[in-house]
Amino acid sequence: MTQLFALHSAYGLATAVAAIDEGLLAHDGDSLLVPFVSARIPETVVGIAADPALHALRARFDRIEDLDALLGPRHPSAWDPAPEDRAVLERLLVRAWALDADDLELVVQSPQVAPARTLMSIFPRARLTIVGDGLMTYSPMRVALGHTVASRITRVVHADVVPGVVPLVGAPGAASVAVPAEAFRRVLLETDAGEAVADEAGRTLDDATPTVLVLGQYLSALGLISEREEIALQRDLIDRAAAWSPERIVFKPHPAAPPLRIDAVRERALLHGIEFVEYRGALAAELLAQRLDARAVVAAFSTALPTVRALFGTEIGAAGTAMLLARLAPYENSNRVPLTIVDALTRPDSPYADPTHLQELIDAVGYAMQPEIAGHLRHRAEALLRTLPAEERDRYFSPERLAALRLPGAPAEGRLRAALRPAGGTGRVEELRLTALGARRRAARAWRALRGR
Repeated sequence: MTQLFALHSAYGLATAVAAIDEGLLAHDGDSLLVPFVSARIPETVVGIAADPALHALRARFDRIEDLDALLGPRHPSAWDPAPEDRAVLERLLVRAWALDADDLELVVQSPQVAPARTLMSIFPRARLTIVGDGLMTYSPMRVALGHTVASRITRVVHADVVPGVVPLVGAPGAASVAVPAEAFRRVLLETDAGEAVADEAGRTLDDATPTVLVLGQYLSALGLISEREEIALQRDLIDRAAAWSPERIVFKPHPAAPPLRIDAVRERALLHGIEFVEYRGALAAELLAQRLDARAVVAAFSTALPTVRALFGTEIGAAGTAMLLARLAPYENSNRVPLTIVDALTRPDSPYADPTHLQELIDAVGYAMQPEIAGHLRHRAEALLRTLPAEERDRYFSPERLAALRLPGAPAEGRLRAALRPAGGTGRVEELRLTALGARRRAARAWRALRGR
């Protein structure tokens, strides 16, 4: 048997390798890594196929076939061949990659989109495994994959960075396989080359200076907030970091963030009397926090927050989560579950510190996001919403969404809204019109029958 790993992120690759090391993806055949770059502008990033820090992880596989090289100028996320071409592509890839299409397991990230979705359709007999990619794994599928694909997904392998919580992707059919945090930690540490951590001026940062690490996410580029709001949010992150009384704040900006954002953050740190240092090196945020021996890591809703807490016991903090929860649109935005998790984990005296309660919240939010795909969670959503205080309900669920799904806590409907509200996909007024039309047609048929026509 061949296990084909179609992966695009260092986090996903580390998760897969840790699962292999732990025997969670054990097999007695051939392992093939098919890496690709998912960034919108591939030329601006170093993919997992070329990143020198990931050499030891790539060595775990028997073979590597670069998907970017195969597709040529076509971006992997745009690879969506016509259905009639898939059988031909299957035969071509079987020959090119020396596969047995009848004895194949696909291990993929981001199954909702190309190229993972394309590969799953090209190989219709392959067994399917999903590899998690951080907090997005805890969200439900955002698109329906169809029975011929969904029925073949047997398991979801994910780093156990939110202990006691089961991801929703692949549910309810796929089994959840949690990679122990210690195994994930060991693999992640393999990607640290041990080079000195320094700022742009060459000053060493991995010393004993009390430090808090702040992560920028450049949310305005995603259309989640305005540029002015992002500057205000990053200032709030500095204020949150100051709560740990550091002597230094190390700020790791989003690679695409313009200098204006960083200047505003620097000014806020200096206002607190805290040294400010910008880090633009290649070290992953989790490893950077470990190398800095950071007192805490602060961000908006980065996957690095629960990861550093689970792997290294580092304290975490966030800012702006309540505002972002209210602003995130549409409700089914795929960032909602990661944002919900970080908000629940970082709130003072959070009512969701217990994993059981956090699971209830994620299940309810997941259902509200994708009521058809996650329909099996409706009863759990109803049970939670019946017990939530109004302020908790309003924090995570919009009144419009509750009303649309007719969930507990929805605002009372007016008569006109109730008359127009869809029932079974059809508005009530339209339903009455169709009922009257049907009755008229039945009466006409009966009249013709009586007249012998």
